[in-house]
Amino acid sequence: MRKLWISIFAIAVSAQAQTFLLDLPLKSQEAEVSQRIGLTTISIRYHRPLVNGRKIWGDLVPYGKVWRTGANLNTTIAFTDPVTVEGKTLAAGTYGLHMIPTAGDWTVILSKNSTSWGSFSYNQAEDALRATVTPQASDMHEALTYEFDDLHPDSATIELKWEKLAIPIHVSVDVHAVAEASIQRQLRSLPGYSWMGPEEAAEYLLGENVALDDALAYANKSIGIEDRIENEMTKEKILRALHRDAEANAARARARDFATNEMKVASDARRKELQDILKQVQ
Repeated sequence: MRKLWISIFAIAVSAQAQTFLLDLPLKSQEAEVSQRIGLTTISIRYHRPLVNGRKIWGDLVPYGKVWRTGANLNTTIAFTDPVTVEGKTLAAGTYGLHMIPTAGDWTVILSKNSTSWGSFSYNQAEDALRATVTPQASDMHEALTYEFDDLHPDSATIELKWEKLAIPIHVSVDVHAVAEASIQRQLRSLPGYSWMGPEEAAEYLLGENVALDDALAYANKSIGIEDRIENEMTKEKILRALHRDAEANAARARARDFATNEMKVASDARRKELQDILKQVQ
C-alpha cells in the first residue's frame, strides 16, 4: 500500500510539474473570490488552470469521474452561516468542492473533507451535499474562473466558467433569520447600551416587515435607555403595523411633545428638522 501511494504521488507531481515542498510560483495560480448575501459571506479558494490549447471536457477533465474543480490543492467553499444549495440545506462551514462532469447534467458535491489534495482521496461517505445542475454555454474563459451572478437580496448563483462552459450553482440564505440572530448577539455588547443600537434593530425589522413584536421590544428597550423623538416615532410606526392604534397615538403624542419642547432651545438648523418632524406627528 505504501508503494502504491508513493507511485500515485509521484505521478501526480509529475503531471502537474509543481512543487509541494517549497512555496514557488505555480502554473495554475491561486485565487479567492467571495460574495456577501445579507450578512452571510461565501468564499471560494481555488487554483486556476489554463486551457492552453487543450481539449478540456471529456478529455483533460474526464466524464463520469470526480473532479476537483480547479488545480493543485482541494478547491474549497466556505459559508459563514447556514445556506441552501440547489434547494438543499447546508450548515455553516468549509467544504471541499468537487463535481462529476458528464456530457449532460453534472453532479455538484460538497464534501466535509476540505483539506485533501484535490479529489484523489475523495470519499463519498464524507459528502455533506450532492446536487444535480445543468451546464450552460459560455463565452471563452482561458483561465478557470468562479463568479457570483444573478444577485438578489437573499440569493446568488455561483458559476464555474472554463473554456466555453458555465456550471451554475444556486445558493440562497435566510437573511432575516441570520440578521435577527446577529442583532441579538450585537446587542449583548456595546451597541446594546446605547439607545441607537436597539433603535436601529427596531427600524430594520420594521422596514423588512418581519418579527414586529421583537421590533417593538427593541423600540421599548431604546426608549428605556433614552426616551427620544426618534425611538418614539419608530415605536408609533411599529404599533400602527400591529394595528394597535391607541398605543400608536400615545407614542405619536410623546414624539410631538419632545419636538415641541426642543424647538424652544434648538439651533436654526435643528429647528428646521424639528419642524419637519412635527409635520409627521401632527
